[in-house]
This record gives sequence, structure tokens and C-alpha cells, in this order.
Amino acid sequence: MNVNLNIGRVLGAQLKVHWTFFLLIIWIVVHELQRGGYASSVLFNIALVLAIFIGVILHELGHAFMAKRFGVRTTKITLLPIGGIAHWNPREIPPKHEILIVLAGPFVNLVLALLLYFTIPIHSLYRQSFTDAYEVFASFSFQNFLFFIFLINAGLVLVNMLPAFPLDGGRLLRALLDLRLKPAKATQIATSLGQVIAIAFLLLGLLYHPVLIFIALFIFFSAYTENLNVQHTTLLKGHTVEEAMLLNITTFKPKDSIDLVVNTIISGTEINFIVVESGHIKGLLNHGKIIEHSAKNVLVEAVMDPEFKTVNALDDLSVVYPLIYAHKQTLFPVVHQGRLIGAIDTINLNEYIALQTKLTYKL
Repeated sequence: MNVNLNIGRVLGAQLKVHWTFFLLIIWIVVHELQRGGYASSVLFNIALVLAIFIGVILHELGHAFMAKRFGVRTTKITLLPIGGIAHWNPREIPPKHEILIVLAGPFVNLVLALLLYFTIPIHSLYRQSFTDAYEVFASFSFQNFLFFIFLINAGLVLVNMLPAFPLDGGRLLRALLDLRLKPAKATQIATSLGQVIAIAFLLLGLLYHPVLIFIALFIFFSAYTENLNVQHTTLLKGHTVEEAMLLNITTFKPKDSIDLVVNTIISGTEINFIVVESGHIKGLLNHGKIIEHSAKNVLVEAVMDPEFKTVNALDDLSVVYPLIYAHKQTLFPVVHQGRLIGAIDTINLNEYIALQTKLTYKL
């Protein structure tokens, strides 16, 4: 189940709010109430969370705007409390362009921080004692609110420039390494450093603050996933879909009984199927929907999904790979010259990757 909130599209990108934003709001409310805070303090802190939210949006729009200038389409932006993730394929663009795209996000927050720094008399606080400065910031004034927004934007710059992939600093490191190394090697180095930093965050979180633990886990597994995806994409480059596809597949007609499909599942190894009539693909049968309707006396056409994507037998597997893993579709018909010749799914693709890994690296 996707618990992220879709809030629309900006610059052609789908804008989603990560569930941790809502967790942060809940944590702030509970924390303030436990320490005996008033409604004003709760609202003030919630307003700061919204300020973080706006800062992250502007940060990610900086990435998206620069990417658009280089003709790179940003497909999705996921907003998190520590920053956001703009989804584009960095392998499609030259490293020099990627460097500018990566830097565009922190640059937006840096400009906002500098504007606020010179707008608010922050320098006057340097001449005050710690006690006096603390009393100033203890009040819920508009000036204090602006000061905290300054800290938020400055913090977004500093945190995101850490060389810990998938943060901007890690992406920047990979782009710089890309200038000298192959993409797979550059990604491996950048993500490995990110995982080392994540472990350091984890240790600090265990000692000081649990929020650092969540950040550490996010960085570690994001880096792991990115490295795995790039290594697999590199491994698959130059191989076509027909090399990995399933050849002996069972197909059904729209007027077939769902009981026939259930019996095929019980007696064989296939669980997802393609529906064909007169040589044309009519839909797909998903295992979950088959089980859901197994006790009903219905036809295949009532259960099948008429909306689906196909892949061409001669398509490069490195291009098809992200589509197969990102799409909710469980089975992809493989066509050649408009004719169904096989199918491919994540299970079969994983087996092909495992075999190619053995053959390539002689494991």
C-alpha cells in the first residue's frame, strides 16, 4: 500500500509527500504536550514543519527546473523532512549537466538563507550573552519564526551536501567520479561512502537522538538500492528482452472459464497469464484477481485487466529493467512485429540477472 500523499504535478513531475512528514508533525504535537507546552507552541512548531515542507519543495523545484533546461524530464518528486528525491535517470545526461542539476537544489536554499540572514538582524545576536539570546528565541514572534526559517534553509544546504548518497552531496560525488570512471564504478564508490556515513549516523542516533536512526536507515537502504539498480542495468546493457523472456507460456481466451485458469495454476508453475483472441492481446490475468474470483462462476473477460504495457523482443534489457520493477504490472507480454512471442516478469528477470552475474564475474 502506498502511504505517500500525491499533491499534484509541478514542472511535469508528480509531487508526493513522504509519510515521515506526517510522523514528524505527530511527534512534535506529542512532544510539546508532554513537556506541558501551550497551543501557541504547538502551532508555532507545526508552522516550522510547514516551512521545512516549503523549503524542500523549492529545493526540489530547483533540481527540476535545471533538469528541464537540459531536456531531462523529472518524473516524480518525493518530499521528506530532510530533503526530497527527484526521480530522473542520471545515466541519460552528461556528468557536467548532472553536476549543475544536483547543485541547483541546495543553491535555492542557500539564496533563501542569505536573504533571511541580511533581512533579520542576526548579527546583533552575536553581541548578546547566551542567556539573553535564549530569552529572545523563547518567544513566539514573527522575527523568531523568520530566524528559524533561516536555520531550516541553512540546515537543508548543509545536510544535503553531505557526501552520502542519495543526498545531493552523494549525487554530486557520483557525477564528479563519472567524469573519470565508468558509471557503475562511480555509483559503487559514492553509495559505499553513503553507507559508511549512514552507519556513523546510526551510532550517533543510538547515543543521542532516535531521529538520526531513521535518517541512517533511509540513507543506507537508498544507497544499497541505487547501487544494485545501476550494477544490474550495466550488466543487462547490450542484452535484449528475447534473451531473458519466457517462451512456453499459457494463454487464455476471454470466454474461457476462470475455473480453467485456477486448474492451470494448481497443476503448473504459472500464476499470471495473458489473454489472447484471434492473435491479439486482450488483457492480463493477475494472480491476486484470479484467487479473488476463484469461487465465482465467471469468465476470464470479467477478471482480466484490459490495460497493460508490452515490451518489444529487441528492446535492450537495461531500458526495460526499470519499467518492469517500477510498474505495478506483474507480467509483460513480449511482442515482435505485432505478434505475441513470449512474456517477461520480475522473477524471470531476476534469474537471468543471477545467471549473467555468474557468467560475467565467474562466481
